[in-house]
Amino acid sequence: MITRVAAQSFRDLLVWQRSIQLATATYTLTRGFPREELYGLTGQIRRSAVSVASNIAEGQGRLTTGEFRQFLGISRGSNFELQTQLEIAKAIGIGNIKLISDVEALSHEVGKMIYSLLENLKS
Repeated sequence: MITRVAAQSFRDLLVWQRSIQLATATYTLTRGFPREELYGLTGQIRRSAVSVASNIAEGQGRLTTGEFRQFLGISRGSNFELQTQLEIAKAIGIGNIKLISDVEALSHEVGKMIYSLLENLKS
């Protein structure tokens, strides 16, 4: 995995690339949500997913490793929000269960990558 020092751009980070896939999969999933959820769970899920990628990008653009770690922490929190919101969607029976499962798998993968990058930046 490319670390902050080696990456020329946030676009070079595999974790950012996978988080973009997570966000796009989330949009595909939520297109099938009921219309009355547009300003509720649909919006929340989409914002959380977009926040994961956005905070990785913003953090990589900061001047210090400490700032980058802070934004990775925010990204990690957004990813946990997304996982929680997906659980709620399943519990109330909205959304395609296969698509939810796909988004969950991507979310867990991204979460592991964020954790690994955070650990890598400690040393």
